Amino acid sequence: MLSTLARVGYEDAFLVETGPAQDRTGEQWARAILEDAPIIMRRALRWGWFALGLRLGSTRSDRFVFGWEVRRSTPDFALLAASSRLGLPAELLFKRQQHTLLVTTFVQQENHIARAVWAGVAPVRRLVVRYLLERASRRILEKERDG
Repeated sequence: MLSTLARVGYEDAFLVETGPAQDRTGEQWARAILEDAPIIMRRALRWGWFALGLRLGSTRSDRFVFGWEVRRSTPDFALLAASSRLGLPAELLFKRQQHTLLVTTFVQQENHIARAVWAGVAPVRRLVVRYLLERASRRILEKERDG
């Protein structure tokens, strides 16, 4: 497992078709999905992460992807991380595979409050992730096709 969390209390995974856009690195995919989202979605994401107590960094530094620390980055994958004031440290994994991209979330739930908060957030979060992945994939595939 690529996660560096001490314990993983929640994990999900999404697979999206990438077609010929396979030359992008995991970090480039992460940036395309998070940083190129519509402004209203980026604001909603930042607000949601703040509500979860996530400690995010700069959105203007190469050490971060939309505030998430780049913990590890290779051509094949990027692992982003954020600590949390509420006991919900999290990691996002963007791993390219042949014609697909695997996006996984790992969350450590350090206390009862963290577990209760996450239980309420997780269903909405899954809808948001699906939207972001489908949008980014569609946009990138259109760029590749149009040249």
